[in-house]
Amino acid sequence: MLDSMQGIITNSEETGKPFWEVILEEDMTERQVSRQQSMTKMLSVWQAMEEAADSYTGSRRSVSGLVGGDGLKMRQYNRKGKNLSGDYMGEVIAQALSMAESNACMRRIVAAPTAGACGVLPAVLLPLCHREKLSQQQILEALYVASGIGAVIAHRASISGAAGGCQAEIGSASAMAAGALVALRGGDGRKIGHAVAMTLKNLMGLVCDPVAGLVEVPCVKRNVIGAMNAVSAADMALAGIESRIPVDEVIDAMGDVGRRMPVEMRETALGGLAATPTGQAVKEKLMKQ
Repeated sequence: MLDSMQGIITNSEETGKPFWEVILEEDMTERQVSRQQSMTKMLSVWQAMEEAADSYTGSRRSVSGLVGGDGLKMRQYNRKGKNLSGDYMGEVIAQALSMAESNACMRRIVAAPTAGACGVLPAVLLPLCHREKLSQQQILEALYVASGIGAVIAHRASISGAAGGCQAEIGSASAMAAGALVALRGGDGRKIGHAVAMTLKNLMGLVCDPVAGLVEVPCVKRNVIGAMNAVSAADMALAGIESRIPVDEVIDAMGDVGRRMPVEMRETALGGLAATPTGQAVKEKLMKQ
């Protein structure tokens, strides 16, 4: 069972196996599948992410009308060459918006780890894959790293907005993405752990306050901050910057914060942005439709 990041790191160091392979072997044991079967399943996840990205046009709108088209706007802005964030980060923003919009518009996406946070992981991986011509094997290894991180967080804390606030959804997705990026750059298990810790610390306490109870506002744009947070944490870890609080303690703290969070801040649409005058007006308007 993947019950701690330190357990995975120790296993990797003692056996000489890379972080991703420890996760792969755990999947083989848990699901009683062969190595090839496990990797084929992971490949299908990547292909679904690619298909979701390729099918985005920017023309679709969610049923509520609150979401749609922002991914296209961001790409059009990027093409002007005046974006502050640069080529890679500009596309990360556009991809995070596009994927999260696709979820709101009822398109096929990959819950990573949840549908509401589906834009974070592909947002950092797809642009990097295209820019650097990453191999299929490299991508699969990164996805195993991400899945292992998600499994540990789910075991020790939560990946559910209803249980732990948006820190449990966007925060977990951001941690998974950061770990995947570190692995792609050759970082070892310890660097992966520091990236995860810093990522989660940056988003700790983030509430889940969907306007009108829909996974649209502010959810779509929070995918962007999750993706950008992942990139910054990955770069810090790769630079040798460390989290002063061990990664498993950070995960445990996130879980504790989630349990202490008022129910109004946990996906009930009773607090935060959902409770603002505009948020309430949107809800009333949709209820009348």
